[in-house]
Amino acid sequence: MELNNSRRDFIKKTALAGAGLTIGGMGFSAKSYAAIPGANDRITVAVIGIHGQGRTHINSWCALKTSRNVRLKTLCDADEQWFASRAKIVTDKTGETPLTEWDMRKVFDDKEIDAVSMAIPNHWHALGTVWACQAGKHVYIEKPASHDIWEGRKMIEAARKYNRRVQVGFQNRSIANVMEAMQFLHDGGIGDVFMARGLCIKPRDSFGISKDSAPPATLHYDRWLGPATYRPYNEKKGHYNWHWFWETGNGDTGNQGPHQFDVARWGLNKNEHPVSVFSTGGLYGINPSECAQETPNTQISTFKYEDGKVLEFETRGRYSNSESSLDIRIGNIFYGTGGYMEVNGSDWKAFRQREKEPFAGSKKETEEKKIIDPLTPPGDTEHYANFLDAIRAGNNEPLHCDINTGFYSTTLPLLANISYRLNRGLKFMGGDMNHEKFVNDEEADTMLKRVYRPPYIVPDEV
Repeated sequence: MELNNSRRDFIKKTALAGAGLTIGGMGFSAKSYAAIPGANDRITVAVIGIHGQGRTHINSWCALKTSRNVRLKTLCDADEQWFASRAKIVTDKTGETPLTEWDMRKVFDDKEIDAVSMAIPNHWHALGTVWACQAGKHVYIEKPASHDIWEGRKMIEAARKYNRRVQVGFQNRSIANVMEAMQFLHDGGIGDVFMARGLCIKPRDSFGISKDSAPPATLHYDRWLGPATYRPYNEKKGHYNWHWFWETGNGDTGNQGPHQFDVARWGLNKNEHPVSVFSTGGLYGINPSECAQETPNTQISTFKYEDGKVLEFETRGRYSNSESSLDIRIGNIFYGTGGYMEVNGSDWKAFRQREKEPFAGSKKETEEKKIIDPLTPPGDTEHYANFLDAIRAGNNEPLHCDINTGFYSTTLPLLANISYRLNRGLKFMGGDMNHEKFVNDEEADTMLKRVYRPPYIVPDEV
Protein backbone atom coordinates (compact mmCIF):
# COMPACT_ATOMS: atom_id res chain seq x y z
CA MET A 1 0.00 0.00 0.00
CA GLU A 2 2.02 2.88 -1.40
CA LEU A 3 1.54 6.61 -0.99
CA ASN A 4 -1.25 7.79 -3.28
CA ASN A 5 -0.14 8.43 -6.87
CA SER A 6 0.00 12.21 -6.83
CA ARG A 7 1.91 12.31 -3.56
CA ARG A 8 4.26 9.52 -4.67
CA ASP A 9 5.04 11.23 -7.98
CA PHE A 10 5.56 14.52 -6.22
CA ILE A 11 8.04 12.97 -3.79
CA LYS A 12 9.95 11.25 -6.59
CA LYS A 13 10.18 14.45 -8.63
CA THR A 14 11.47 16.40 -5.68
CA ALA A 15 13.91 13.90 -4.15
CA LEU A 16 16.42 15.62 -1.95
CA ALA A 17 19.29 15.82 -4.41
CA GLY A 18 20.48 12.25 -3.95
CA ALA A 19 22.67 10.26 -1.62
CA GLY A 20 24.70 12.97 0.06
CA LEU A 21 21.83 14.98 1.53
CA THR A 22 21.08 13.86 5.08
CA ILE A 23 19.21 16.74 6.63
CA GLY A 24 18.38 15.37 10.08
CA GLY A 25 21.17 16.37 12.45
CA MET A 26 23.15 18.09 9.69
CA GLY A 27 22.46 21.72 10.48
CA PHE A 28 19.42 22.66 8.40
CA SER A 29 17.04 25.01 10.18
CA ALA A 30 13.30 24.48 9.86
CA LYS A 31 13.13 27.55 7.63
CA SER A 32 15.91 26.41 5.26
CA TYR A 33 14.51 22.87 5.19
CA ALA A 34 11.04 24.11 4.29
CA ALA A 35 12.54 25.94 1.32
CA ILE A 36 13.56 22.61 -0.28
CA PRO A 37 11.09 21.54 -2.98
CA GLY A 38 8.92 18.65 -1.78
CA ALA A 39 9.61 19.22 1.90
CA ASN A 40 6.03 20.32 2.50
CA ASP A 41 4.39 17.07 1.39
CA ARG A 42 2.87 15.67 4.58
CA ILE A 43 3.83 12.22 5.86
CA THR A 44 1.29 10.39 8.00
CA VAL A 45 2.61 8.17 10.78
CA ALA A 46 1.23 5.66 13.27
CA VAL A 47 2.99 4.67 16.50
CA ILE A 48 2.69 0.97 17.38
CA GLY A 49 3.64 0.24 20.99
CA ILE A 50 2.88 3.31 23.11
CA HIS A 51 4.09 2.26 26.56
CA GLY A 52 7.66 3.03 27.71
CA GLN A 53 9.79 3.97 24.70
CA GLY A 54 6.60 4.41 22.70
CA ARG A 55 5.98 7.61 24.62
CA THR A 56 9.30 8.89 23.30
CA HIS A 57 8.16 8.12 19.76
CA ILE A 58 4.92 10.01 20.33
CA ASN A 59 6.70 13.08 21.68
CA SER A 60 9.23 13.03 18.85
CA TRP A 61 6.67 12.90 16.04
CA CYS A 62 4.66 15.63 17.72
CA ALA A 63 7.77 17.79 17.98
CA LEU A 64 8.38 17.36 14.23
CA LYS A 65 4.85 18.32 13.20
CA THR A 66 5.84 21.71 11.80
CA SER A 67 9.50 21.35 10.82
CA ARG A 68 8.96 18.05 8.95
CA ASN A 69 5.22 18.30 8.22
CA VAL A 70 4.39 14.98 9.82
CA ARG A 71 0.98 13.97 11.12
CA LEU A 72 0.59 11.39 13.89
CA LYS A 73 -2.75 9.83 12.97
CA THR A 74 -2.99 6.59 14.98
CA LEU A 75 -1.77 5.09 18.24
CA CYS A 76 -1.73 1.30 18.50
CA ASP A 77 -1.03 -1.03 21.41
CA ALA A 78 -2.14 -4.50 22.44
CA ASP A 79 -2.93 -3.02 25.87
CA GLU A 80 -5.68 -0.42 25.68
CA GLN A 81 -4.94 1.01 29.12
CA TRP A 82 -2.50 3.53 27.60
CA PHE A 83 -4.87 4.96 24.99
CA ALA A 84 -6.33 7.90 26.90
CA SER A 85 -3.10 9.24 28.40
CA ARG A 86 -1.08 8.90 25.18
CA ALA A 87 -3.84 10.38 23.02
CA LYS A 88 -3.88 13.38 25.35
CA ILE A 89 -0.18 13.99 24.63
CA VAL A 90 -0.91 14.15 20.90
CA THR A 91 -3.94 16.38 21.37
CA ASP A 92 -2.11 18.76 23.70
CA LYS A 93 0.89 19.06 21.38
CA THR A 94 -0.71 19.01 17.95
CA GLY A 95 -4.35 19.95 18.44
CA GLU A 96 -5.48 16.72 16.79
CA THR A 97 -6.97 13.72 18.58
CA PRO A 98 -5.44 10.51 17.21
CA LEU A 99 -7.24 7.29 16.45
CA THR A 100 -6.55 4.33 18.75
CA GLU A 101 -6.32 0.68 17.72
CA TRP A 102 -5.16 -2.53 19.41
CA ASP A 103 -4.68 -4.58 16.20
CA MET A 104 -1.61 -3.52 14.20
CA ARG A 105 -2.94 -5.30 11.11
CA LYS A 106 -5.73 -2.71 10.91
CA VAL A 107 -3.11 0.03 11.06
CA PHE A 108 -1.30 -1.57 8.14
CA ASP A 109 -4.59 -1.68 6.21
CA ASP A 110 -5.00 2.10 6.48
CA LYS A 111 -3.95 3.45 3.09
CA GLU A 112 -3.51 6.95 4.49
CA ILE A 113 -0.66 5.88 6.77
CA ASP A 114 2.74 6.15 5.08
CA ALA A 115 4.99 4.95 7.90
CA VAL A 116 4.84 3.14 11.23
CA SER A 117 7.01 3.83 14.23
CA MET A 118 7.29 0.72 16.40
CA ALA A 119 8.31 0.50 20.04
CA ILE A 120 7.06 -3.02 20.61
CA PRO A 121 8.73 -5.88 22.55
CA ASN A 122 11.78 -7.39 20.86
CA HIS A 123 10.05 -10.64 19.92
CA TRP A 124 7.63 -8.64 17.72
CA HIS A 125 10.23 -6.52 15.86
CA ALA A 126 10.78 -8.79 12.87
CA LEU A 127 7.20 -9.88 12.21
CA GLY A 128 5.89 -6.35 12.71
CA THR A 129 8.44 -4.99 10.26
CA VAL A 130 7.79 -7.69 7.64
CA TRP A 131 4.02 -7.15 7.84
CA ALA A 132 4.48 -3.39 7.56
CA CYS A 133 6.75 -3.65 4.52
CA GLN A 134 4.34 -6.05 2.85
CA ALA A 135 1.59 -3.48 3.42
CA GLY A 136 3.69 -0.77 1.79
CA LYS A 137 4.62 1.09 4.99
CA HIS A 138 8.02 2.56 5.80
CA VAL A 139 9.25 1.49 9.24
CA TYR A 140 11.07 3.05 12.17
CA ILE A 141 11.89 0.10 14.44
CA GLU A 142 13.42 0.22 17.89
CA LYS A 143 16.69 -1.48 18.80
CA PRO A 144 17.69 -4.27 18.76
CA ALA A 145 16.53 -4.68 15.17
CA SER A 146 15.43 -8.26 15.82
CA HIS A 147 15.04 -10.79 18.62
CA ASP A 148 16.95 -13.48 16.69
CA ILE A 149 19.61 -13.38 13.98
CA TRP A 150 17.77 -15.29 11.23
CA GLU A 151 14.75 -13.01 11.33
CA GLY A 152 16.96 -9.94 11.11
CA ARG A 153 18.07 -11.12 7.68
CA LYS A 154 14.39 -11.50 6.75
CA MET A 155 13.78 -7.88 7.74
CA ILE A 156 16.47 -6.80 5.26
CA GLU A 157 14.92 -8.96 2.56
CA ALA A 158 11.48 -7.47 3.18
CA ALA A 159 12.78 -3.89 3.13
CA ARG A 160 14.54 -4.50 -0.18
CA LYS A 161 11.76 -6.52 -1.82
CA TYR A 162 9.10 -3.91 -1.11
CA ASN A 163 11.47 -0.92 -1.46
CA ARG A 164 10.65 0.47 1.96
CA ARG A 165 12.77 2.71 4.16
CA VAL A 166 13.49 0.85 7.42
CA GLN A 167 15.38 2.84 10.06
CA VAL A 168 16.65 1.17 13.25
CA GLY A 169 16.52 3.29 16.41
CA PHE A 170 20.26 3.60 17.04
CA GLN A 171 19.98 7.33 17.74
CA ASN A 172 23.73 7.83 18.15
CA ARG A 173 23.95 7.61 14.37
CA SER A 174 22.22 11.01 14.17
CA ILE A 175 24.02 12.84 17.00
CA ALA A 176 26.40 15.38 15.45
CA ASN A 177 29.13 15.03 18.09
CA VAL A 178 29.11 11.23 17.86
CA MET A 179 29.25 11.41 14.06
CA GLU A 180 32.22 13.75 14.44
CA ALA A 181 33.93 11.35 16.85
CA MET A 182 33.50 8.42 14.47
CA GLN A 183 34.91 10.45 11.58
CA PHE A 184 37.86 11.38 13.79
CA LEU A 185 38.55 7.68 14.39
CA HIS A 186 38.14 6.75 10.74
CA ASP A 187 40.51 9.54 9.73
CA GLY A 188 43.23 8.03 11.94
CA GLY A 189 42.88 10.40 14.90
CA ILE A 190 44.34 7.82 17.32
CA GLY A 191 46.12 5.74 14.71
CA ASP A 192 44.85 2.29 13.75
CA VAL A 193 41.96 1.38 16.06
CA PHE A 194 42.56 -2.21 17.16
CA MET A 195 40.05 -2.52 20.02
CA ALA A 196 36.67 -1.08 20.99
CA ARG A 197 35.09 -1.41 24.41
CA GLY A 198 31.39 -0.93 25.12
CA LEU A 199 29.91 -0.38 28.58
CA CYS A 200 26.42 -0.89 29.95
CA ILE A 201 26.66 -0.15 33.67
CA LYS A 202 23.02 0.05 34.66
CA PRO A 203 22.22 -1.29 38.14
CA ARG A 204 18.81 -2.95 38.40
CA ASP A 205 17.13 -4.39 41.47
CA SER A 206 14.99 -7.52 41.66
CA PHE A 207 11.47 -7.05 40.27
CA GLY A 208 10.15 -9.94 42.34
CA ILE A 209 8.00 -12.91 41.50
CA SER A 210 4.27 -13.55 41.18
CA LYS A 211 1.83 -16.33 40.34
CA ASP A 212 0.26 -16.76 36.92
CA SER A 213 -3.10 -15.05 36.62
CA ALA A 214 -5.75 -13.87 34.18
CA PRO A 215 -4.55 -10.98 32.00
CA PRO A 216 -6.02 -7.51 32.59
CA ALA A 217 -9.23 -6.77 30.71
CA THR A 218 -7.42 -4.06 28.72
CA LEU A 219 -4.74 -6.44 27.39
CA HIS A 220 -5.18 -8.51 24.22
CA TYR A 221 -2.82 -11.13 25.56
CA ASP A 222 -2.66 -13.50 22.59
CA ARG A 223 -1.67 -10.59 20.34
CA TRP A 224 0.89 -9.31 22.88
CA LEU A 225 2.45 -12.78 23.12
CA GLY A 226 2.52 -13.07 19.33
CA PRO A 227 5.43 -15.18 18.01
CA ALA A 228 6.52 -16.32 21.49
CA THR A 229 5.76 -19.79 22.84
CA TYR A 230 2.49 -19.74 24.75
CA ARG A 231 2.74 -19.20 28.49
CA PRO A 232 0.06 -18.16 30.99
CA TYR A 233 -0.09 -14.46 31.73
CA ASN A 234 2.18 -13.33 34.56
CA GLU A 235 2.50 -9.67 35.50
CA LYS A 236 6.21 -10.12 36.26
CA LYS A 237 6.81 -11.29 32.69
CA GLY A 238 4.78 -8.56 31.01
CA HIS A 239 5.28 -4.84 30.51
CA TYR A 240 8.98 -3.92 30.50
CA ASN A 241 9.93 -7.07 32.46
CA TRP A 242 9.70 -8.99 29.16
CA HIS A 243 13.30 -7.80 28.61
CA TRP A 244 14.56 -10.35 31.17
CA PHE A 245 13.06 -13.51 29.60
CA TRP A 246 14.58 -15.27 26.60
CA GLU A 247 11.26 -15.83 24.79
CA THR A 248 10.53 -12.11 24.56
CA GLY A 249 13.73 -10.20 25.36
CA ASN A 250 17.52 -10.30 25.25
CA GLY A 251 18.59 -9.05 28.69
CA ASP A 252 20.44 -5.77 29.19
CA THR A 253 23.16 -6.89 26.78
CA GLY A 254 20.37 -6.80 24.17
CA ASN A 255 18.41 -3.91 25.69
CA GLN A 256 20.59 -0.90 26.53
CA GLY A 257 23.64 -2.70 25.15
CA PRO A 258 22.81 -2.49 21.42
CA HIS A 259 23.36 1.29 21.40
CA GLN A 260 26.95 0.88 22.55
CA PHE A 261 27.53 -2.22 20.43
CA ASP A 262 26.56 -0.06 17.46
CA VAL A 263 28.99 2.72 18.38
CA ALA A 264 31.77 0.18 18.99
CA ARG A 265 31.31 -1.48 15.60
CA TRP A 266 30.98 1.91 13.93
CA GLY A 267 34.22 3.11 15.47
CA LEU A 268 36.04 -0.04 14.40
CA ASN A 269 34.65 0.60 10.90
CA LYS A 270 33.57 -3.04 10.66
CA ASN A 271 30.75 -3.61 8.18
CA GLU A 272 30.87 -7.35 8.69
CA HIS A 273 30.26 -10.04 11.30
CA PRO A 274 32.95 -11.15 13.76
CA VAL A 275 34.51 -14.58 13.32
CA SER A 276 34.43 -15.55 17.00
CA VAL A 277 32.61 -14.74 20.23
CA PHE A 278 32.90 -15.72 23.87
CA SER A 279 30.50 -14.51 26.55
CA THR A 280 30.22 -15.38 30.22
CA GLY A 281 28.52 -14.03 33.35
CA GLY A 282 25.48 -14.69 35.48
CA LEU A 283 22.69 -13.36 37.66
CA TYR A 284 24.37 -12.00 40.77
CA GLY A 285 23.09 -10.32 43.94
CA ILE A 286 19.51 -11.47 43.32
CA ASN A 287 17.96 -14.56 44.87
CA PRO A 288 16.56 -16.72 42.03
CA SER A 289 13.76 -17.94 44.29
CA GLU A 290 12.63 -14.34 44.77
CA CYS A 291 12.95 -13.12 41.17
CA ALA A 292 11.76 -14.70 37.92
CA GLN A 293 14.52 -13.18 35.78
CA GLU A 294 16.22 -15.55 33.27
CA THR A 295 18.79 -13.27 31.64
CA PRO A 296 22.11 -12.35 33.30
CA ASN A 297 22.68 -9.02 35.00
CA THR A 298 26.45 -9.33 34.63
CA GLN A 299 27.93 -10.34 31.30
CA ILE A 300 31.35 -10.00 29.65
CA SER A 301 31.60 -10.59 25.90
CA THR A 302 34.58 -10.64 23.55
CA PHE A 303 34.46 -10.68 19.75
CA LYS A 304 37.25 -10.99 17.22
CA TYR A 305 37.13 -9.97 13.57
CA GLU A 306 38.84 -11.63 10.65
CA ASP A 307 41.74 -9.15 10.73
CA GLY A 308 42.28 -9.72 14.47
CA LYS A 309 40.62 -6.55 15.75
CA VAL A 310 38.71 -6.94 19.00
CA LEU A 311 35.38 -5.70 20.32
CA GLU A 312 34.69 -6.25 24.00
CA PHE A 313 31.52 -5.45 25.89
CA GLU A 314 30.61 -5.46 29.55
CA THR A 315 27.16 -5.41 31.12
CA ARG A 316 27.06 -4.70 34.86
CA GLY A 317 23.67 -4.75 36.53
CA ARG A 318 24.76 -4.43 40.15
CA TYR A 319 26.73 -1.87 42.17
CA SER A 320 29.67 -0.63 40.15
CA ASN A 321 32.20 2.07 39.50
CA SER A 322 32.23 3.97 36.23
CA GLU A 323 35.17 4.06 33.81
CA SER A 324 37.42 6.65 32.15
CA SER A 325 37.93 10.37 32.69
CA LEU A 326 34.41 10.97 31.34
CA ASP A 327 32.93 8.84 34.12
CA ILE A 328 31.38 6.47 31.57
CA ARG A 329 28.58 4.17 32.58
CA ILE A 330 26.81 3.95 29.24
CA GLY A 331 29.42 4.59 26.56
CA ASN A 332 32.52 3.48 24.70
CA ILE A 333 36.32 3.55 24.75
CA PHE A 334 38.48 3.03 21.66
CA TYR A 335 42.13 2.02 21.66
CA GLY A 336 44.46 2.82 18.78
CA THR A 337 48.14 2.60 17.94
CA GLY A 338 48.52 6.33 18.67
CA GLY A 339 46.25 6.80 21.69
CA TYR A 340 42.70 6.24 22.92
CA MET A 341 39.31 7.93 22.78
CA GLU A 342 36.37 8.05 25.20
CA VAL A 343 32.73 8.55 24.17
CA ASN A 344 30.05 9.28 26.76
CA GLY A 345 26.71 10.28 25.27
CA SER A 346 27.51 13.16 22.92
CA ASP A 347 30.80 14.02 24.68
CA TRP A 348 34.13 12.64 23.54
CA LYS A 349 37.83 13.11 24.31
CA ALA A 350 40.93 11.78 22.59
CA PHE A 351 44.33 11.28 24.24
CA ARG A 352 47.75 10.79 22.60
CA GLN A 353 49.71 7.81 23.86
CA ARG A 354 50.36 8.29 27.61
CA GLU A 355 49.40 11.96 27.77
CA LYS A 356 46.94 12.89 30.53
CA GLU A 357 45.31 15.85 28.78
CA PRO A 358 43.08 15.36 25.72
CA PHE A 359 44.26 16.79 22.41
CA ALA A 360 40.84 16.63 20.70
CA GLY A 361 37.22 16.41 21.74
CA SER A 362 33.59 17.33 21.23
CA LYS A 363 32.22 20.79 20.74
CA LYS A 364 29.94 22.37 23.30
CA GLU A 365 26.28 22.22 22.37
CA THR A 366 24.57 25.55 21.85
CA GLU A 367 21.46 26.60 23.75
CA GLU A 368 19.43 25.98 20.59
CA LYS A 369 20.55 22.35 20.43
CA LYS A 370 19.59 21.44 23.99
CA ILE A 371 16.88 18.80 24.31
CA ILE A 372 13.47 20.44 24.19
CA ASP A 373 11.52 17.68 25.93
CA PRO A 374 13.02 15.53 28.72
CA LEU A 375 11.22 12.49 27.28
CA THR A 376 13.02 12.64 23.94
CA PRO A 377 15.96 10.28 23.32
CA PRO A 378 19.66 11.15 22.99
CA GLY A 379 20.07 13.44 20.01
CA ASP A 380 16.57 14.90 20.37
CA THR A 381 14.52 14.28 17.20
CA GLU A 382 17.32 14.13 14.59
CA HIS A 383 17.08 10.38 14.04
CA TYR A 384 13.32 10.55 13.51
CA ALA A 385 13.72 13.52 11.17
CA ASN A 386 16.37 11.65 9.20
CA PHE A 387 13.87 8.83 8.65
CA LEU A 388 11.34 11.28 7.21
CA ASP A 389 13.99 12.84 4.99
CA ALA A 390 14.83 9.43 3.52
CA ILE A 391 11.15 8.72 2.83
CA ARG A 392 10.93 11.97 0.89
CA ALA A 393 14.19 11.25 -0.93
CA GLY A 394 12.75 7.95 -2.12
CA ASN A 395 15.89 5.89 -1.43
CA ASN A 396 17.94 4.45 1.43
CA GLU A 397 21.07 6.55 0.98
CA PRO A 398 20.10 9.35 3.40
CA LEU A 399 19.27 6.88 6.21
CA HIS A 400 21.71 7.09 9.09
CA CYS A 401 20.82 3.58 10.26
CA ASP A 402 19.27 1.53 7.47
CA ILE A 403 18.10 -1.96 8.50
CA ASN A 404 21.29 -3.50 7.08
CA THR A 405 23.44 -1.31 9.34
CA GLY A 406 21.18 -1.95 12.32
CA PHE A 407 21.25 -5.69 11.66
CA TYR A 408 25.05 -5.97 11.86
CA SER A 409 25.07 -4.12 15.19
CA THR A 410 22.14 -6.17 16.51
CA THR A 411 23.84 -9.45 15.63
CA LEU A 412 26.61 -8.74 18.17
CA PRO A 413 24.54 -8.93 21.40
CA LEU A 414 22.55 -11.83 19.95
CA LEU A 415 25.77 -13.75 19.29
CA ALA A 416 26.93 -12.92 22.81
CA ASN A 417 23.74 -14.34 24.29
CA ILE A 418 24.04 -17.57 22.31
CA SER A 419 27.60 -18.02 23.59
CA TYR A 420 26.47 -17.23 27.14
CA ARG A 421 23.59 -19.71 27.03
CA LEU A 422 25.77 -22.49 25.60
CA ASN A 423 28.57 -21.59 28.05
CA ARG A 424 31.33 -21.76 25.44
CA GLY A 425 33.13 -19.85 22.74
CA LEU A 426 31.79 -19.98 19.18
CA LYS A 427 33.17 -19.49 15.70
CA PHE A 428 30.99 -17.61 13.24
CA MET A 429 31.08 -17.30 9.47
CA GLY A 430 31.91 -13.62 9.65
CA GLY A 431 33.28 -13.44 6.13
CA ASP A 432 30.00 -14.55 4.56
CA MET A 433 27.89 -11.41 4.54
CA ASN A 434 24.59 -13.03 3.56
CA HIS A 435 24.68 -16.42 5.23
CA GLU A 436 24.70 -16.27 9.02
CA LYS A 437 25.81 -19.61 10.46
CA PHE A 438 28.27 -20.95 12.99
CA VAL A 439 31.28 -23.00 11.92
CA ASN A 440 30.49 -26.73 12.21
CA ASP A 441 28.18 -26.20 15.19
CA GLU A 442 24.65 -27.50 14.68
CA GLU A 443 23.68 -26.88 18.30
CA ALA A 444 24.54 -23.18 18.04
CA ASP A 445 22.82 -22.96 14.65
CA THR A 446 19.51 -24.00 16.22
CA MET A 447 19.64 -20.79 18.28
CA LEU A 448 19.80 -18.51 15.24
CA LYS A 449 16.04 -18.82 14.72
CA ARG A 450 13.21 -19.03 17.23
CA VAL A 451 10.33 -21.48 17.10
CA TYR A 452 7.31 -19.40 16.04
CA ARG A 453 3.82 -19.80 17.47
CA PRO A 454 1.23 -20.00 14.66
CA PRO A 455 -0.12 -17.86 13.15
CA TYR A 456 2.63 -15.41 14.18
CA ILE A 457 5.32 -16.71 11.85
CA VAL A 458 8.07 -14.86 10.01
CA PRO A 459 8.01 -16.68 6.65
CA ASP A 460 11.03 -18.05 4.80
CA GLU A 461 9.88 -16.10 1.76
CA VAL A 462 8.92 -12.57 2.80
